[in-house]
Amino acid sequence: MNSQNVTEVVVVDIKMKFWSMVIFMVKWVIASIPAFIVLALIGTLIMAFFQGFFGMGTMWWQGRMH
Repeated sequence: MNSQNVTEVVVVDIKMKFWSMVIFMVKWVIASIPAFIVLALIGTLIMAFFQGFFGMGTMWWQGRMH
C-alpha cells in the first residue's frame, strides 16, 4: 500500500433507530455470555492449579473469614 493513497477517516456520528440499537445491544449481551463462561472456566482452572500445587488458592478467603 502506497502512503500517498492513504486517507484518514474520522467517524463523528452514527444514526440508528432506537429499537435497532436495543436489538443490537441485546444481541451483544447474548454473544458475551460464552466469553464470560470461558473466562470463568480459565479462572477456575488457575485457582485449582494454585490450590492443588501450592495449597494457597483460597488462602485470601480463609484469612478474611477468621
